[in-house]
Amino acid sequence: MAKQTFFVRLIPPRASFTDDITPDEVALMQAHFAYTQQHFEAGTVLVFGPVFADGGTFGMAVLNVDDIADVHTFMADDPSVVAGLNTYEIAPMRLGGSQAPRSTAF
Repeated sequence: MAKQTFFVRLIPPRASFTDDITPDEVALMQAHFAYTQQHFEAGTVLVFGPVFADGGTFGMAVLNVDDIADVHTFMADDPSVVAGLNTYEIAPMRLGGSQAPRSTAF
């Protein structure tokens, strides 16, 4: 069976999270980053990072997996979710295309 693509939105505990994050939360987010980076390097996560939206910052990732159960397993093992810091939403998506960034300059 072909791999499926899912968009995951990581929801922080409060809108002000990036402005008033505590040292314990920083440690959890560092563990979250390391966990996600490991799956990125393995090819399961296609892209990930924070989104600086008007309503508040949230995390996002696009996963390429066998089925939605794999996404639930991935999120259930995320250190920030395990600790109860973050929650998440999952949406199936169709990947229209992707490419590596051409420049790191804005």
